[in-house]
Amino acid sequence: MTADTRHLARQLVQRWMALDPALVPQDVRDFAALHCLDALGVGIAASSLEQGQPYARYTRQAASGPVSTLNGIKALDASDAALVNGGLIHSLEYDDTHTESIVHGSAVLLPAALAVAQAAGAKPAAMLAAYIKGYECLIRIGLAAQGGFQRHGFQITSVAGTMITALMACDLMGADEDQCVDAMGIALSQSSGVFEFLSNGSSVKSMHPGWSAHAGVVASRLAMAGLQGPQTSLEGQRGLFMAFARDPDAARRLQGHLADFGTQWHLRDVAFKLVPSCHYLHSFVEAAGELAGQIGDAGQIERIHLKIAEGAAPIVCEPWESKQRPATGHAIRWSLPVITAARFVEGKVDLDTFAQSPSQSVLDLAARTTWEPMQPNRFPRFFEADVQCVLKDGRVLSVAKDDVLGNASRPVSLQKVLDKFEANAARSLAPVMIERLTGFWLQIDTQSDFALLADSLMAPRLTP
Repeated sequence: MTADTRHLARQLVQRWMALDPALVPQDVRDFAALHCLDALGVGIAASSLEQGQPYARYTRQAASGPVSTLNGIKALDASDAALVNGGLIHSLEYDDTHTESIVHGSAVLLPAALAVAQAAGAKPAAMLAAYIKGYECLIRIGLAAQGGFQRHGFQITSVAGTMITALMACDLMGADEDQCVDAMGIALSQSSGVFEFLSNGSSVKSMHPGWSAHAGVVASRLAMAGLQGPQTSLEGQRGLFMAFARDPDAARRLQGHLADFGTQWHLRDVAFKLVPSCHYLHSFVEAAGELAGQIGDAGQIERIHLKIAEGAAPIVCEPWESKQRPATGHAIRWSLPVITAARFVEGKVDLDTFAQSPSQSVLDLAARTTWEPMQPNRFPRFFEADVQCVLKDGRVLSVAKDDVLGNASRPVSLQKVLDKFEANAARSLAPVMIERLTGFWLQIDTQSDFALLADSLMAPRLTP
């Protein structure tokens, strides 16, 4: 710890409190609301699929409360609702990402903000302002860590998200500066989220942001009840950056990133996902689709060779033999060879791709797939891909992508995001409820309370 970064959490809290929500540009507010709508749709879709069933059973067992759940089973206490809703939003790997900081912001921030705002009677506009501030802070923590959390086996969304959701909750409940700093310190002791799920493709990763949202809500309550937390939760020798990223310089970098808090809006760069899988794989799916259009029959492919950034490889390439034969359909979401092969063989990659184990034809093509590190690369700011196919007639075809579709360098239209929301929500909700939810988020500044949102989410669900 260096002298200029002492009590960095307090510096962050002071900047948070000093930012007048009225100064947030309208385009940032509109973009934030659209990301909230997108995340809501993903969570609703998950509630109708196998990945959402553990959260359905948990919801039925939990005590009732005032906060709406995305599965519509019953309303819960704020902390339990945050856990369930965060788990659902992250269940399908379909939620948004700020690529350079590698954070899944909406999956952790939206559940906490919604839960506390509903429970505390805050205005929807105040909830959106807290969400925006939270995203801006979480992104800056990720930029400061420069991938350090992931390199040491931790998901930044969960380990850092706990502290930011605690601050969000404190803000919405009217806590003072000292209570906010304490809440962040308390949340540090609750931070968790490791990548060991990759060993078998287990579904526990979906819990990471939900648990963080839950823990942040609890931390804020404890701080306001008088529990104390360390003041050096960010920069301390056993603080966030040293414990999880093992980077003694990250706190200094975060201090630099906080200098433009309230003037530089990183939320404008947050990417919408158009494929329900690990974001590192999307450019490969797109490149494979272009090649498939040239090749026609996937049976003509002798072998595939892929180039991917070394920073992404540990998640989707290692160990390669296991990635070529994932244990479950859900595990395909982190398998570079199988998801690429599926795009060639099945002609698409969508929610149905992960509903069951891959076909033998897909596995056979994945077995004939190799990879190497891409040099040079611009990861994590850009998710690049290079796909080469050697055909049985000797031809070699290749397609490279400079970045993932939906990222800031390749933005998608408003209509594309609305279409995604409608398709996801239509798995469970009637068209009138989809229209109401869309209207709530696109006109959030005019909403006086959460009644419209709650009524729409808790409406009877469509039977499959």
